[in-house]
Amino acid sequence: MKQQVLKALANPARIFYVPYSLAVINFAVQFIIFIVFFVLGLLFYGFNSSISPLYFLISVCIVHMILAFFSKKEPQLGQIISSKIQLFIKKIPGRLAA
Repeated sequence: MKQQVLKALANPARIFYVPYSLAVINFAVQFIIFIVFFVLGLLFYGFNSSISPLYFLISVCIVHMILAFFSKKEPQLGQIISSKIQLFIKKIPGRLAA
């Protein structure tokens, strides 16, 4: 029984070699950035703007590959980042959140 618990903690759920939480956060942030740029392009240039969804897909793939590279070195990267975000939300000073 202990082996199953340790295995679940050591191998978090992954989407294409990236921890699930990081993959979802990556897609959400990239999508919000794309929407902001798309709306700004429509406001400034109208329908003649050159912003394409292809740029969004390429940037998502590139960032996903970078996350896969770093998460291979540190398998618990998703938990580390989510715990740091929780400390930031709770406004715990940086010197205590080491």
